[in-house]
Amino acid sequence: MTLRAPPLSAVHQRSDASFTDFGGWEMPVEFESIRTEHEAVRSEAGKFDVSHMGQITVSGPDAATLTQRLTTNDVTVLDPGEAQYGAITDEDGIMLDDTVVYRLPEGAADEFLFIPNAGHDGEMTERWLSERDERGIDATVTNRTEEYAMIAVQGPDAPDLLAAETDVSLAALSRFEVADGAVAGVDSLIARTGYTGERGFEILCPPDEAEAVWGALECQPCGLGARDTLRLEMGFLLSGQEFHPVDEPRTPYEAGIGWTVKLDTEFVGRDALEGVAADGPEEKLIGIELIDRGVPRHGYDVTTPDGEPIGHITSGTMSPTLGAPIALAYVPTAYAQPDESVRVVVRGEPKKARTRSTPFLDR
Repeated sequence: MTLRAPPLSAVHQRSDASFTDFGGWEMPVEFESIRTEHEAVRSEAGKFDVSHMGQITVSGPDAATLTQRLTTNDVTVLDPGEAQYGAITDEDGIMLDDTVVYRLPEGAADEFLFIPNAGHDGEMTERWLSERDERGIDATVTNRTEEYAMIAVQGPDAPDLLAAETDVSLAALSRFEVADGAVAGVDSLIARTGYTGERGFEILCPPDEAEAVWGALECQPCGLGARDTLRLEMGFLLSGQEFHPVDEPRTPYEAGIGWTVKLDTEFVGRDALEGVAADGPEEKLIGIELIDRGVPRHGYDVTTPDGEPIGHITSGTMSPTLGAPIALAYVPTAYAQPDESVRVVVRGEPKKARTRSTPFLDR
């Protein structure tokens, strides 16, 4: 299958970036090194091409009704220019995706924009269309993934860096708010959102003008490798790792985002999740830090000190900021609290570890 290419692909190739297949997209995984890029974001600023993320708009008289039916959070509380994080679940409450839903600023052609994960835009467009048609909902759903480039600028210096290139008052933009304005002379949407734990913004702009925006942001270019280590230090979920409808079927309560589930709204999966909320999940996602030498990786077993299997690693790395091996893992609820002594089986060797609350960093 031919991989999809982001609008900035040629720019990244000229920068000698290394590429990887991610969700059916050929994306830069690193430009200089994962450590260099990671440290730039934590100490100064870095820019990411995240055009592999989906962009789907919903408009029409019943746009809110349709989007509410298919996301766990309450989109009706959003004012124009506000956003929220939520999950997309099936009838059993199992996560199909996580997403950010934007209610676009006044005057926008569409009312809502939501961001599914890489490679999920076609599936989620069909899900919205099927629900619309089945229930006779008056809404227009459009997959605009090919109509946007998406660039994230993240880090302590990101606000000043972007402020020099935009007419939007960034100081007036709170977390999970979005405004329209120009960046480097290019009409854009600017959102105070991100996936690193640092202050930062995500910019959506026309793909044929993305190079002007990218070039104006004079900071370290970063690939998906650093994006992964940064999000892992914050305990953020990654689709396909912390949840997958077949390989890792999890509810929002198991995945640690139960706060995004508003049971006083009506959405697909609500009744199943009401039961989970009442009884409590049997397993939960928890942070783990290795005490012994070794790096935890996806799929490694987690055991008690006596060797009894109790769970498995979903994501793991050597934290560039902490200089320690960290991971996320699903374990029984009894173990899903800080400072429980466990073992992680690394290449057949049980390594001493302890459970940690997330995020691993105070941000």
